[in-house]
Amino acid sequence: MIEKVTLFTIILGFLLTALLSPIFIPFLRRLKFGQSIREEGPKSHQKKTGTPTMGGIVIVLSIIIATLVMTGKFAQPTVKTYLLLLVTVGFGLLGFLDDFIKVVLKRNLGLTSKQKLLGQIIISVIFYLIYRQYHFSNAITIPFVHTTIDLGWFYVVFIIFWLVGFSNAVNLTDGLDGLVSGTSAIAFGAFAILAWSQSQYDVSVFSVAVVGSVLGFLVFNAHPAKVFMGDTGSLALGGAIAAIAILTKLEILLIIIGGVFVIETLSVIIQVISFKTTGKRVFKMSPLHHHYELVGWSEWRVVVTFWAVGLLCAILGIYIEVWM
Repeated sequence: MIEKVTLFTIILGFLLTALLSPIFIPFLRRLKFGQSIREEGPKSHQKKTGTPTMGGIVIVLSIIIATLVMTGKFAQPTVKTYLLLLVTVGFGLLGFLDDFIKVVLKRNLGLTSKQKLLGQIIISVIFYLIYRQYHFSNAITIPFVHTTIDLGWFYVVFIIFWLVGFSNAVNLTDGLDGLVSGTSAIAFGAFAILAWSQSQYDVSVFSVAVVGSVLGFLVFNAHPAKVFMGDTGSLALGGAIAAIAILTKLEILLIIIGGVFVIETLSVIIQVISFKTTGKRVFKMSPLHHHYELVGWSEWRVVVTFWAVGLLCAILGIYIEVWM
């Protein structure tokens, strides 16, 4: 039964975004919700100015519908289901507000960094309070040795850091057509398999709902993109994958499975530290995907290469957890 539910969840998520996007994209165009491209970015990206953004609304809606419909097919939604939806919707709304300010109010930087951080922390704390209300573990699991460490009260700090960190990491990665859609589909697919191996079918169903939804979105987001997911989508996806890692107690393994997101974030950190301390840049531009563009790679080549790296990271993560 659960095998069929999983398959149908992917199909439903895919169909929802694939069918809703052609309706939603013209709607965004009529509202003139077009992306503003930063002048300091690669010059080749200027032609993308005006491409509809906030497509993450469709992704989040598809995830919610596919998860609730298909979870109800074999059991009632659990507290873990609602925790995952809470993070997805919460971070998605925060991203929507950021996108709205950029696109509609024409403030290109959107929310200030402090405003965004405060919103992320509030959502993370709410997640933790519900999490502890149901007496879920405060321990984290160390890969390879499968040892657990109980963090006690410090776990709330860890959860805030993980949810905020990975939501921003996925957001940083969202800079090329189809990049986040593809890498997130791979990463969520890996966690779907691992949640299944733990018999956490509620988490697995949610994970495959995300896979189907982002793959449906990829039909319109692949190069040349007809729509961007915006912060609405990237913040929601980043928060969701961190929440899955927490609920499956595979927090540290997320560093490997989400390796592309981690590498992209490290490239920004390295670039900033290097420039502030030495006045020199390590990369031609950060995040890392822009560096490869500026050394002459085509956008599609960069995206496919990063997908391949993401797939290798996902396979390695599954291998570590299941077979080591």
